[in-house]
Amino acid sequence: MNKIRTLKDYVKIFFSGVLMGSSDIVPGVSGGTMAFILGIYEELITSIKAVNKEFITKLLKFQVKDLYNTFPWRFLLALGLGIMTAILSLSHSIEWVLKFHPIPTWSFFLGLILASVLIVSKRISRWGYAEGIFLGLGVLFAYIIVGLTPATTPDSLLFTFLAGAIAICAMILPGISGSFILVIMGKYADILSAVNNLDFATLGVFLLGITVGITSFARILGYLFKNYHNYTIAILIGFMLGSVRKIWPYKQVVQTTVDRHGEIIPLIEKNIMPIINLTFYFGVFMFIVGMLLVVAIEKMSERKKTIS
Repeated sequence: MNKIRTLKDYVKIFFSGVLMGSSDIVPGVSGGTMAFILGIYEELITSIKAVNKEFITKLLKFQVKDLYNTFPWRFLLALGLGIMTAILSLSHSIEWVLKFHPIPTWSFFLGLILASVLIVSKRISRWGYAEGIFLGLGVLFAYIIVGLTPATTPDSLLFTFLAGAIAICAMILPGISGSFILVIMGKYADILSAVNNLDFATLGVFLLGITVGITSFARILGYLFKNYHNYTIAILIGFMLGSVRKIWPYKQVVQTTVDRHGEIIPLIEKNIMPIINLTFYFGVFMFIVGMLLVVAIEKMSERKKTIS
């Protein structure tokens, strides 16, 4: 059932999509984390779950009026438009700041992540040993995943389908970046190239993988939220903490490689302690800005709940 919302509400959802899309562009930051921070994560999962057998049956029978009234298309459309707007309009800007101002940019994202961990932890009604164990498992899993190095993988359309299905699952998990999963699977440059060159065959197969992956995985997440809410939140917080290994702003490139497009990319990086200089202080400033942004979003969310 569609929630009753005003135009102002949908504008906010659109800009939530812009923030999610901006995060998804960066290999190392998850759009799922942003959805978590913005307080729309569980509604997103529930909305994706609405693409089910009943939905397909009604669609095939052209029961448009019923779908119009019951399917959460307004929420998904506003969010999807925001995500696509960010991907199409901000990809070059984000690529530029990551290339020329990496430390302040990663510091900003680090502030977002750590502040959101504190905010999201309040959603667990009771902390106990079990929640602590799931938190630790989430940290360990994400820490290992983000430490993997890019692999040489097949060029087939079947593997492109699998890459889409796996990457979208990661993309809706806080702390695990779908873009970074594509980097690990050796498909990040290929998909960007397909977008730039309008390779509709590759993009079609990739989008099919995304559709199958997200509709299947959303059901699993929806079940876990419903039946194991505290444990699910705990492990998702762990994912966010574990991702700090990738997001840490101060790195030293140990080994590089050249991909099939001739681009030099870091193969192995190690985290190092910061050098105290002007860039460090700018990074600290951006870290604080990231944290304050999360706090501001949380305060606005709480005020909206109080008013309603």
